[in-house]
Amino acid sequence: MNAANFEKRYFTLPRAGIGPLRFILEGYDGLAFARTLDRREGLVEIAFPASRRADVEVLLKALVVEVGLQEVPVPPLVPPL
Repeated sequence: MNAANFEKRYFTLPRAGIGPLRFILEGYDGLAFARTLDRREGLVEIAFPASRRADVEVLLKALVVEVGLQEVPVPPLVPPL
């Protein structure tokens, strides 16, 4: 699967929630992946296969409560992978 098949969304959360977020996503084996863009601000990118959007939406709604995710607009500078 290439990068063009992935959707990306951006979120902030408390810094202490970054580790638990990554742990939770890893438990879903390939459903979604988190990348920390700014650890001081708690800014993360969550990428997922476009074909799994419905499953990811359910998980993201739960993570709002679980780890305090808040969706934000695409940041002006996103470093390449």
